[in-house]
Amino acid sequence: MRILMSAVVLSCFFGLPCSAQTILKSEPLMLAPYEVAFVKNASCPSGQVLKVTGSIRGLHRRKACVAMPGEQASLAAATP
Repeated sequence: MRILMSAVVLSCFFGLPCSAQTILKSEPLMLAPYEVAFVKNASCPSGQVLKVTGSIRGLHRRKACVAMPGEQASLAAATP
């Protein structure tokens, strides 16, 4: 029973995403397939950031404006 309970606790611990997301100032040139980057630029309204998802070769990246609370994000500079 202890092993089962330990497995459940550890799976919940490792299954949760990080509470803080890094917000870039510019869109990265290269993204791995299905990798997500958050970008703060003028293309989205106030209080939202651009969510960019990398794609496989030959397809376009997916881009969408999403709400991102300020206390969950940290602003960072994109490195080319």
